Amino acid sequence: MEIIAVIFGLLNVFLLTRQNIWAWPCGLLMVSLYAFIFFDARLYSDFILHIIYVILNLYGWNYWLRGGVEDEDVPVTLLSKSSRIIWSGVILSGFIIWGTVMYRFTDADYPFPDAFTTVASLVAQYLLARKKLENWILWIIVDLVAINIYFLKELYFTSGLYFVFLILCIIGWKKWQSDMNQEQVIAKEESQI
Repeated sequence: MEIIAVIFGLLNVFLLTRQNIWAWPCGLLMVSLYAFIFFDARLYSDFILHIIYVILNLYGWNYWLRGGVEDEDVPVTLLSKSSRIIWSGVILSGFIIWGTVMYRFTDADYPFPDAFTTVASLVAQYLLARKKLENWILWIIVDLVAINIYFLKELYFTSGLYFVFLILCIIGWKKWQSDMNQEQVIAKEESQI
């Protein structure tokens, strides 16, 4: 099951870097499989995260299909400074609260790092669905933490997957940044006509 989840995870992130709509059904299959894997590994924050990912994948798929103006693709944009501060506060407070709950009330392994990856991943997934460039920075940080957690839990294929995700996220960040800059040039040229 882990190998199948890894394959669909790779396909999912690769397609996301290309802003390809087929990333979302691949993501749905991956997160569904990982929900079972993480429950079995007693990584309860990751288990809950992947249940929520099902909903966020459905949201992202719908938004990318219908979120653009006049049936155009949704453009890549940046968060405002105030949004960056708010989302950073959400991540910080959310991971402290969730990590404390996991530490005190469950037998979760690595409750605080797991809580961080959970909360930061939820924010990153939402920003990804909204095509905010900063999602890739969050994913890079999450991947760096997750690689270590999964390796320590002897989920070696998953740890390897997150290493590849790290590389794909760097590629995705650069690609989306280039696409955003190109979209801005085109919009500027069209406004001058």
